[in-house]
Amino acid sequence: MFGIHRCVMALCLSAALLLSACTTTGVGTGETAGGGAVSFEWSSDNATSGTMAATVTDQTYSGRFFQITTETRVDDLEPLWIGWHNRFRDWPFWGDDFGPSFMTHYSGRVLANLVSPTGQHLRCNFRLVRPSTGMRGGGEGRCQTPDGNHIDATFPSA
Repeated sequence: MFGIHRCVMALCLSAALLLSACTTTGVGTGETAGGGAVSFEWSSDNATSGTMAATVTDQTYSGRFFQITTETRVDDLEPLWIGWHNRFRDWPFWGDDFGPSFMTHYSGRVLANLVSPTGQHLRCNFRLVRPSTGMRGGGEGRCQTPDGNHIDATFPSA
């Protein structure tokens, strides 16, 4: 009986270690058009998506991010459009033209739609340094604020 308990405990410990190894986290920095500092935190629960938070001055935005790959399914990206009713001039593939041109244009990138507690949205587009390693490989890009301004962001390798 004692040997069985050891095996069960060893299996439980191994399973816990494997589950914790699947989550990666990291940080990033950014700067508003006016020179204000922005901090980012992200946590990836799988190879191509996770959660992200951006703190701009005293406002925090949070939500899901998605890495676009050739395996990305349109249905998986539904959260990217919440709160954005019009296409903007610097996001030409973001609106009704979603399809193969979107996947080709954004492959190797991470897109996020982050929302504040007051309902304001940031939409972000990051180009990954090493797409095969996801966010932990680092990247850089830009977020668009609700008023149309931009935040330049950088994510170091984790």
